[in-house]
Amino acid sequence: MGIGTFGSDKYDAAAVSEAVYGAVKAGYRLIDCAAVYQNEKEIGRVLERLFTEKEVTREELFITSKVWNDMHGEGKVLESCKKSLADLRLSCLDMYFVHWPFPNYHAPGCSGDSRNPDSRPFSVEEFMATWRQCEDLADKGLVRYLGMSNMTIPKLEAVLPLCRIQPAALEMELHPSFQQPELYDYAQAHGILPIGYCPIGSPSRPERDRTAEDVADAELPSILAAARAHQVHPAVVCLKWAVQRGQVPIPFSVKEHQYISNLKSVTEDPLTEEEMDAIRKDDRNCRLIKGQVFLWETAAGWEDLWDLNNKIGG
Repeated sequence: MGIGTFGSDKYDAAAVSEAVYGAVKAGYRLIDCAAVYQNEKEIGRVLERLFTEKEVTREELFITSKVWNDMHGEGKVLESCKKSLADLRLSCLDMYFVHWPFPNYHAPGCSGDSRNPDSRPFSVEEFMATWRQCEDLADKGLVRYLGMSNMTIPKLEAVLPLCRIQPAALEMELHPSFQQPELYDYAQAHGILPIGYCPIGSPSRPERDRTAEDVADAELPSILAAARAHQVHPAVVCLKWAVQRGQVPIPFSVKEHQYISNLKSVTEDPLTEEEMDAIRKDDRNCRLIKGQVFLWETAAGWEDLWDLNNKIGG
């Protein structure tokens, strides 16, 4: 289990970095960062503090970051990676992700109906130009592994045969009401580790990502039944399910009792096979992070981002 660092619109960089400090002291070893979260500089100071205090060594941590959509251009991936390294006060990242598979950009904190006129559908050629730059980072020793994020099976089928360095992980939305079994199985079949964001349904996600049809994971019958049986919070059941299924959840919390409880929850009192099966059957195919702000002008809706209306892109 990792600690997420996306503070949504609710927590500032100081609160997130202090949570990272406490989480590492509590036993977390995977820290999921990204340039667009606007807190890597503060997290870097915390990492330096942890190393100075000998709470942990650099080798014991697995630290990731991501290239944001506005840095896909030629030469910009190296620039982005070097900035993240400088902000995080590191010489090498353990994994570097392409955050979204297109250069569609939106300003931080924009409304859900915001549209950038420069946004466009997924392009294999554009993606591979970005991926080649990521491969160069690995060649230079700036990153150990590469990862993809927010992909679909059609996109993966189009790009994986072209990759000189295969992705080691795929970051994707995964929680009991949105289990993505086809994509999950595809990733595992290709030796790609699924890393699940929004593992408890992201109750603190930005308002722009909320719709009336959203399902609350903590209210699913299978989750409630397991929570009663184990006498734990429903969020704990979501995390137990994630780890027992085989994905790596990256929950976010700035509250010490929560992030400690989250980590402890997956080291004891596992769910039964019957409970795991009941949760599997409770999948509602409810995507929470729909990505509306990345849509291009001719897109019919957010479904186009995920190839639900077409085989690839627009």
